[in-house]
Amino acid sequence: MKTAYIGGSGTSSLSFLAGARSEQVDTPYGSVQIYRVELPAAGELIFLPRHNMDHSVPPHLINYQANIWALHTLGVEGILAVSAVGSLRPQLLPGQLVVLDSFIDMTSGRKDTFYEEGPVVHTDMTAPYCRAMSDVLLEAGKELGLELTMGCYVCVNGPRYETKAEIRAFAMLGGDVIGMTGVPEVVLARELGICYAGLCLVTNLGAGLTTARQSHEEVVRTMQGGLEKIEPLVVKAIAGISALTCTDC
Repeated sequence: MKTAYIGGSGTSSLSFLAGARSEQVDTPYGSVQIYRVELPAAGELIFLPRHNMDHSVPPHLINYQANIWALHTLGVEGILAVSAVGSLRPQLLPGQLVVLDSFIDMTSGRKDTFYEEGPVVHTDMTAPYCRAMSDVLLEAGKELGLELTMGCYVCVNGPRYETKAEIRAFAMLGGDVIGMTGVPEVVLARELGICYAGLCLVTNLGAGLTTARQSHEEVVRTMQGGLEKIEPLVVKAIAGISALTCTDC
């Protein structure tokens, strides 16, 4: 399976990306900068930094359509997406790793489909995250001695953080973690038949679960502190994912 790695806040500095070759990919939705890197156990990997390498694009302005279409154009069959998230549960503490199994979309105004014209298409979202890829992540974590939890992702527009009332409400709806970029990324991948798995590092407790104020600097620091866990996990998982012949999507 040809695999892509999409990285979010603080995940563009993994050492295995050193020496990656940049490439511009033109799509009907805009131009996308991607990077190619060779991994010994997995072959070529496509890396796409969500916010650009300099973290200059906020979550609500990311061109999700162009990003996913570019990966589709390059023949990508599986996407491993890594992101920083806030916790909606007091037992999910900063530093913990979460593999996503569902999502709740609280965004608005985002371009969230490729089917804007022509016949109406309804894409099934019963299982938005590829189970086979998620199992590879869980097994890789087990082999590395890491504790990974399954969870439901709530996606909000950003770039602001949430109120205490919103955190309580999202937890009552069944969410476990909260972020700003996972949707429509996963939806667009499903529309194009690309398998998609989401791996998240909890970087902070949501508002009201702690007295601390939220800050992007603290999120990035926590994410960078977690890279020693994330990097071997991502490398090991990508090797396993690249060997899959996945028919989930």
